[in-house]
Amino acid sequence: MKTRTPITVITGPLGSGKTTLLRYILETVPRKIAILMNEFGEIAIDSKVIEGKNIQIAELGGGCVCCSLAGEFEAAIEEILETIHPDVIVVETTGVAEPDALVFDIQETLPQVILDGVITTIDADGLIKYPQIGHTNRLQIEGADFILLNKVDLVEESQLKEIEEKLIQINSIAPIVKTERCQVDPDLLFGINRDRIQKPPHHVHQPEFDSFSYTSKHLFRLPRFESFADNLDSDIYRAKGFIRFAEGNYLFNFVAGRWELEPFKCEKTELVFIGKQVQNRQPEIIQRLQSCEE
Repeated sequence: MKTRTPITVITGPLGSGKTTLLRYILETVPRKIAILMNEFGEIAIDSKVIEGKNIQIAELGGGCVCCSLAGEFEAAIEEILETIHPDVIVVETTGVAEPDALVFDIQETLPQVILDGVITTIDADGLIKYPQIGHTNRLQIEGADFILLNKVDLVEESQLKEIEEKLIQINSIAPIVKTERCQVDPDLLFGINRDRIQKPPHHVHQPEFDSFSYTSKHLFRLPRFESFADNLDSDIYRAKGFIRFAEGNYLFNFVAGRWELEPFKCEKTELVFIGKQVQNRQPEIIQRLQSCEE
């Protein structure tokens, strides 16, 4: 009898550290890993971040892997198994994905794989700034077999206890491991051997966010862009992408008012902005971006 390939699902709110965790896994786990990524936004930023690490990537774009791409998801898994023969498959969902439909799909329609576990990343700092847990994020926590409480270095110890209590109220089964930049013993992430049966989802997925993207071949002025990032409005929850300055090229990450630049090779500026009704702000934000160009 052929052994079924284990599949691990990484889920969690926008900007909570899913791609950071994926990069860490690729650096530390000496196994043949196939990655299936689903992104929110027109430009596949995260898959470009992962490229070049001698890892096989199969990418689904546009929409949520949990619903509209269910059929394509199954086909992608089958293609990965036939062409790559990985030891492990890791699926990184978009931050607005509801994982229960995906888990049900894996358990019911893909006999060649076995669901090893659902890992949910949570942004401690973001949960303090935005304490209201929305419908989608609640489902991500409820569906977790393992919770990574990330960015714990950015909050007070008393705040951490409040967050842990809140998470336990939603999911009392999953262990909670506190991390900085998702650095965790990788042995904890695999071999979970999930034994819970996922019931069919009965809800209609209503995305809580929309997005727009911006590309430019111009160089940007670093001080002006820093001022732009410092003054991004609170309705922009997440922004990410690549940006080019005279000083060098960088990966830009913005979550819940906090941002950073990491040196990164890129050929042009490509940015994605995600938030509630953010498309209404698109002309104004693009105008402010263009004022940062040289």
